[in-house]
Amino acid sequence: MQIGPYTLENQLILAPMAGVTDRPFRQLCRRLGAGLAVSEMVSADTSLWGSRKSLRRLDHRGESGPVSVQIVGTDPARMAEAARRNIDMGAQIIDINMGCPAKKVCKVAAGSALMRDENLVGRILASVVEAVDAPVTLKIRTGWDPDNRNALAIGQIAQECGIQALAIHGRTRADKFAGEAEYDTIATIKSVLTIPVIANGDIDSPVRAKEVLARTGADAIMIGRAAQGRPWIFEEIRHYLEKGKPAPPRETGWVASTLLEHLDELYRHYGKRHGVLVARKHIGWYSRTRPGSAGFRQGVFKTETPEEQTRMIREYFLRIREQENRAA
Repeated sequence: MQIGPYTLENQLILAPMAGVTDRPFRQLCRRLGAGLAVSEMVSADTSLWGSRKSLRRLDHRGESGPVSVQIVGTDPARMAEAARRNIDMGAQIIDINMGCPAKKVCKVAAGSALMRDENLVGRILASVVEAVDAPVTLKIRTGWDPDNRNALAIGQIAQECGIQALAIHGRTRADKFAGEAEYDTIATIKSVLTIPVIANGDIDSPVRAKEVLARTGADAIMIGRAAQGRPWIFEEIRHYLEKGKPAPPRETGWVASTLLEHLDELYRHYGKRHGVLVARKHIGWYSRTRPGSAGFRQGVFKTETPEEQTRMIREYFLRIREQENRAA
């Protein structure tokens, strides 16, 4: 798949997720098969960029390219300036968020709320595209609510403004994450537009990935929640698409090593104290389907140092391996 001058390694993309797709997670997913990983959204209000959280989000040192940074806002001039500043700081692709359903984003008319104002959408897109000599992409939903599905109209505006690729989460803002994704809506949009279209929503397995690509005709798929605690899902999908059969299951020891590697990067990125707090949700995701996970999480979530977390994780996964060996 091509986005501007960049040819992606494959058609598998990690979706931007606030509080999740930080640099350590993006790098891990890239190493485990994602062709592109989009950053957490960054506010277009550059006066807020001095916070520790924003500075971390704007730090792309050592990140595998192309580096895609998502920006969110409602003012065309501010969005253009945010795009320019991000390019200066290492971004290679600018992604515009018009798909976030979060109340705190929509209440200021940003994210998916922008889809209610097609005129403003056009002004924002044109302003950002004109501001940077880099490809600009857009992420949307199918509309504000079931009675106001206008993703096709937004897609046509985007294409006319010079947007290089369009990602569509197959739900309206009102749906949030409930119900089934509207793959037929995505297929209709893909049949009309000439720019690359990326399908997003409920892609949680290699089989579903293949089905969505076939049903929508999309150029790529975007995976979000299914990668939480399972960043190797990209390799699993790639294997299935290429070989036509499931990849061998990951051994428990490999999963434990991957988790510990992930946590080491979190400790380095956030510092030990804050890294321990950030690590808790990832530990929960990695362990949620494994035996005894509820009791394990209760204990590991109380840990306050990397050493304590590491010890408990090693002991927990060792117990699982011993159970597996006895059952074999």
